[in-house]
Amino acid sequence: MADLNDLGYKSISDMTVDESIEHLRQIRLSRRIPVKKTKVTKRTTKKKVTPTADQAAELLAILTGGKK
Repeated sequence: MADLNDLGYKSISDMTVDESIEHLRQIRLSRRIPVKKTKVTKRTTKKKVTPTADQAAELLAILTGGKK
């Protein structure tokens, strides 16, 4: 059965003073740097364009070849 010793981490009590200070400094430094989060972009919905009566008549004229 595995225990904490199998993880391979060196205990802070087994480190020298310089090693332990450096290890703690690295931990504090990593906590100061914010984790970059991905930005979520919101999709915008297109507004529904409704043609006016004049535009509809012009489009009908174009589609029918100028005949009303």
